[in-house]
Amino acid sequence: MSRAILYVRVSTDEQAEKGYSQRDQEERLRNWCKYNSVEVVEVILEDHSAKTSLRPKWQMLLTRLRENKRLRIDQILFTKWDRFSRNAGDAYQMINVLRKAGIEPQAIEQPLDIRIPENKIMLAFYLAAPEVENDRRALNVFHDTRRAKKEGRWVATAPIGYRNARSFDGKKN
Repeated sequence: MSRAILYVRVSTDEQAEKGYSQRDQEERLRNWCKYNSVEVVEVILEDHSAKTSLRPKWQMLLTRLRENKRLRIDQILFTKWDRFSRNAGDAYQMINVLRKAGIEPQAIEQPLDIRIPENKIMLAFYLAAPEVENDRRALNVFHDTRRAKKEGRWVATAPIGYRNARSFDGKKN
């Protein structure tokens, strides 16, 4: 029987409301493990952005893996690759660290056998797409903020003595 750590991550309350809740992810992972005869050794719940690998619980896990090679796990499971990382460079580095420790990272809803060379193309897509989405979102916020400033709207916290409000059409001022 294979042994696994389940990694469950959300970064915003909005994600939790739209079906990415930690409870939902954990339930899907546990059901998958039960169906595939995988023993769940531990569940790690994280509530930080995956833009970098500098997430508290993830870093604690990596430290434990470095210090104690006897964790005796075969896999780290998560629902999708964007739950693992939203930064392709960090993800490849983390995958290498895990594989050197004899641990296979796997997304149960986007399964890949990364020992097969052709699957590395899909892995690249799964890892790059969330990073591109983050970059696009950041660019949109930047441009929307510039446009709002040009229209004369206040886009920051109100200065002392003033308060943030909304106009009748719903725009912040």
